[in-house]
Amino acid sequence: MRTPLRNSLFLTAALTISATSVFAQSDAGEVNLYSSRHYDTDERLYSDFTDLTGITVNRIEANADELIARMQAEGANSPADILVTVDTSRLARAKQAGLLQSIESDVLETRIPGYLQDADNQWFGFSQRARIIFYDKNRVANPPQDYVSLADPAYEGMVCHRSSTNVYSQTLLSAVIENHGEEAATEWAQGFVNNFARDPQGGDTDQLRGLVSGECDIAISNTYYFARALRTDVDGLDADAIANIGWVFPAQNAEGAHMNLSGAGVAVNAPNRDNAIKFLEYLASDRAQQYFSAGNDEYPAVPGVGLSPSVAAMGLFRPDAVDLSAVAENLPAAQQIFNQVGWE
Repeated sequence: MRTPLRNSLFLTAALTISATSVFAQSDAGEVNLYSSRHYDTDERLYSDFTDLTGITVNRIEANADELIARMQAEGANSPADILVTVDTSRLARAKQAGLLQSIESDVLETRIPGYLQDADNQWFGFSQRARIIFYDKNRVANPPQDYVSLADPAYEGMVCHRSSTNVYSQTLLSAVIENHGEEAATEWAQGFVNNFARDPQGGDTDQLRGLVSGECDIAISNTYYFARALRTDVDGLDADAIANIGWVFPAQNAEGAHMNLSGAGVAVNAPNRDNAIKFLEYLASDRAQQYFSAGNDEYPAVPGVGLSPSVAAMGLFRPDAVDLSAVAENLPAAQQIFNQVGWE
């Protein structure tokens, strides 16, 4: 039976708790997850893995910054086997901090596309979200068709986006740098800031709500926030509101739509390394990949896995296949550009 462990992870003396006091030992085998994924639907992933393997899944959940700080504080005594988090920037930060290790797995190499893997096999992407353009169909006759056009003066005062401190913003700009060069990315970011309808604020759902309220005419959001509203009730995004929102998968004649990923890597001091690799291989199975789509409206990382109806309803598109390891290397340059153009 899975024994979930949840912890608020206040960065106090709790960071020095020993492995044995945090995770119960089990002769049947276990794997210890530090996860920043906060979706109740992931419960199916954990229970299914245990049913298939007999391996107990223990987990601590918190935001990525807290988990990374905890692993650093615990050092060689950390009980963490796997770090699960969202976005390339956080996975890259964990790698740079020396918290992950390289692994060899024929299963992962075969099933996960190369551009969704770390160059040193320290992390792998297991689900994706497209970061696309949404617009009010009643107020925008000619929505931008690519990311570059979001900086066009024709859209001045119309665009809503999250702050520069958000990882989605950071990774998007890092991808623009990779695809178009640093100079062009700086010009783009400045034009984008000039087109803001309001100061950056809130999460992705708040950008969509901004369309409904009329604060914005154009907004950028990850697809799974909107697909969720197609499938179930989301506050401020009822059926009438959704009917007035159109969307564009950007850059279909260029690099393709920018993708955010959810991924995981084996902790550098993993006490259950073999079980950790088994869990990552399970996440790459068709069964688990379908859970990601059906449970959280995400796109599978493994090609050919079917989409849930809410995700499929958004249509087919070409994703950007830029190497995410290369994108991660651009994060420091992206931060400099944010500072330069005044993207708060």
